[in-house]
Amino acid sequence: MGLFSFLTKEIAIDLGTANTIIIYNDKVVVDEPSIVALERSTQKIIAVGKRAMMMHGKTHENIKTIRPLRDGVIADFHSAEAMLREMIRMVFTKRTLFPPALKMVICIPSGITEVEERAVKDSAEQAGAKEVRLIHEPMAAAIGIGIDVLEPTGNMIIDIGGGTCEIAVIALGGIVNNKSIRIAGDDFNSDIEEYMRKQHNINIGERTAERIKIEVGAAMAEIENPPDDFAVHGRDMLTGIPKEIKVNYVEIAHALDKSISKIETAVLNALEMTPPELSADIYRTGIYLAGGGSLLRGLDKRISLKTKLPVHVAEDPLRAVARGTGIALKNFDKFTFLIK
Repeated sequence: MGLFSFLTKEIAIDLGTANTIIIYNDKVVVDEPSIVALERSTQKIIAVGKRAMMMHGKTHENIKTIRPLRDGVIADFHSAEAMLREMIRMVFTKRTLFPPALKMVICIPSGITEVEERAVKDSAEQAGAKEVRLIHEPMAAAIGIGIDVLEPTGNMIIDIGGGTCEIAVIALGGIVNNKSIRIAGDDFNSDIEEYMRKQHNINIGERTAERIKIEVGAAMAEIENPPDDFAVHGRDMLTGIPKEIKVNYVEIAHALDKSISKIETAVLNALEMTPPELSADIYRTGIYLAGGGSLLRGLDKRISLKTKLPVHVAEDPLRAVARGTGIALKNFDKFTFLIK
C-alpha cells in the first residue's frame, strides 16, 4: 500500500435480489433497486436502479429490463457487472486522474454454492475491485442489529430478503447452523399476482404486486392497527379493459399464507438442528427478524405463536444487513472470508 494508500477506497455492498445498498464512509450513499434497462439491439445499458425500475413492465420491443439477481444469486453475469459498475460510479462522482483502488466487502446468502460465490467475486473484480471479501447475510444482519456475535451466546436470525430467506444460529463469530430457503419477497409478489387473477379476474404486474404487499401486506388475519383498503388497478381478464378493485389486508394474508407456512417450517427445522446449549440461549434471547420481509404486518407475532419464543424485529430491517456489512468492512479480517 504505502505511498498510494490514499487512493484505496473502502466500500461495503449489500447485493440484494430486490435492492442494492452501498455504504461508503459509514454512510448509505446508494440505495437502488437491483435492476438494469438495456437496448436489445446494442446491449447498451440505458438505466440502472430507480430509473430502470420505472421502466419495468412498460418497455417496448427494443428495451428490456433485467433483474440480474434471482434467488439471491447472480443469474445474469453481464448485467450484474454493469449494474455494479454504474452503482459504484454513483458513489465516486468526481472524475480523477487515477481511478480509486476499491476494497470491497460484499454480502451473500449463506446457502449459495462455491460457483455462485465465485460469480459474485468475479463481477466485483470486473467492476473495479482490487480486493474482495465476502460475508454471509445472517452474520451481517446480526452485526447490523447490534448483537455481539463474538460472544459464546447463541442468537437466531431470520433474514427475509427479496430472493432468499436465511435462518441461522450464530455464536462465537460463526454460523453454527443455517437453513437457506428460496422463498421470500419475490414469492410473496407472485402469490399476490396469482391471487388477484384467481379471485378477482384481474391481471396485475410485478410492481403493482409489490405496492399491494407494502400497503396492505399482512401475515395473519388478526393484527393490531389494520391498514386501510387499497385500490388496485389492472386489466380485467374477461373484457381486457382496465379496472379498479379494492383489496384488504385479510385477503393478502390469505394469499401469502402458503409461503409464510414454508418459512415457519424452515424455522422449526433450524431449531431442531440447534445444539442444546445454544437452544437454551435462544430461549432467553428469542429470534431476531431482519430484511424487507420482516416488515410484513403480524409476521413477528405469527412466528412467535408457532415457536413459543419472543420475536424481535430489527430497527430499520431493510438496512440491517447493509449496516452489518459496513461494520464488517472496518473489521476486515474478523468477520469476512476470502475466496481463493
